[in-house]
Amino acid sequence: GADKITVKLSDRREFKATLVGSDQQSDVALLRIEGKGLPALRTGNSNQLKPGQWVVAIGSPFGLEHSVTAGIVSAVGRNNPYADQRYVPFIQTDVAINRGNSGGPLLNTSGEVVGINSQIFSNSGGYMGVSFAIPIDVAMNAVQQLRAIGKVRRGMLGIQMQDAITPEIALAANLPDTTGVMIAEVIAGGPADKAGLQRGDVIRSIEGKKLNERSDLPPIVGAMAPGTRVSLTVLRDGRERDLDVMLGSLEGNIAEAAPTYRERRRNADRTQLADSLGLVGENLDADDRRRLGVEPDEGVGIASVQGMAARQAGIRPGDIVLAVGNVTVDSVKALEHELTKMKAGDTAMLLVRRGGNTQYVAVSPRGNAEEK
Repeated sequence: GADKITVKLSDRREFKATLVGSDQQSDVALLRIEGKGLPALRTGNSNQLKPGQWVVAIGSPFGLEHSVTAGIVSAVGRNNPYADQRYVPFIQTDVAINRGNSGGPLLNTSGEVVGINSQIFSNSGGYMGVSFAIPIDVAMNAVQQLRAIGKVRRGMLGIQMQDAITPEIALAANLPDTTGVMIAEVIAGGPADKAGLQRGDVIRSIEGKKLNERSDLPPIVGAMAPGTRVSLTVLRDGRERDLDVMLGSLEGNIAEAAPTYRERRRNADRTQLADSLGLVGENLDADDRRRLGVEPDEGVGIASVQGMAARQAGIRPGDIVLAVGNVTVDSVKALEHELTKMKAGDTAMLLVRRGGNTQYVAVSPRGNAEEK
C-alpha cells in the first residue's frame, strides 16, 4: 500500500524502488532499483541449520542503524501460532530482535544469509528471548516466482486438518500413536477427494518425509508447484496404504468461515439423547444445511450440553455433529443410535463443525455427571 518506496544503503546512497511483487503469506516483497556498485550478501542454506548454531542479526532496532546482535538457533521448522503463516517453517532464535530489526538479515558464522528476521513473541512489546525468522530458502522461492510471474503459487491438498491427535483421539480411533496429520474434512472435488482420501485418515508421511504433527504438512505442500504428483502414506482402519495425489493450486481456494449455527427455540425438535454424554440434540432442516454448508445427508445440531465430560471435551451449544467415528449422522435419532452402541469405558469420537472449522473431539463418559 505504499505510495513511495526508498532503499537506503549503508554508504548513505538512496534509490527509488519499484515493487515487482509481494506475498503476504511468506511476508516477502521483491523490489527493483537501478544502480551500480551495489553490495550483496551471499545466501546460505537454511535447510542445514540446526538448533544450537550461532547466528547474527543486523538491523536498526529503535532506529539505531547497523546494530549487530548475536545468539543461537533455538528451533527450526517452528510453526508460529501467533501469525497466520502456516506455510512458513520459521527459524526460532534467541537473538535480540526489537522494533526496527524486521526485514533485516539473519546470518550464519560464515556471513551467509540464512533467514529474514520477521517477528518476536513478547508480552511487553520488546525482546523476551523468542524471535522468529523466515528461512531464506522459503524467501528465495517466493522471490523467484515473483520475478517470473509476479505472484506466488502454492500446492494444495484440499483438506482440513485436525488440530492435534490427542491420546484420547488416538485411543478412540485405534491409532498406534499420536503422530501424523489426521484429516477432519475433505473438500469435495479437491485433489485429496479425487485421490480417495477420507475423513479420519492419518497422513503419516509425504514423499517419504515423516509427519509428526499438523504443522509439518503445510510448508511441504506449499513449497510444491500446483500439478505436482506426490505420494502419501496414509493410515486407515489400522492399515497403512500409499496414495498418489496431484496437487491443486491454493489460489482462490482459501476457505471462508461458514456462518455459525445459532440455536433456535424449537423445543419440539429437541431431544434429550439417551446417552451418558449429556447432549441435547436438534434436527436440522434443508435451509439450515444449505446456509451452513453442510451436506444434505449429515449434521445434528447441539442445542445444549448438560454433561461434564462433553463440556470438558469442548462441545458447545451450537456445534454440529457430522459423524460418530466414520459413521455420518443426519438426525437426532441417528446420533442416538450410534452413541448407544458405546460400551462402558468407550470413548466417543465426534466429528464436530463449528463455524467453518471441522475437528474430531474425543469424549469419554467415564465419571460424567449431569450439571444442575
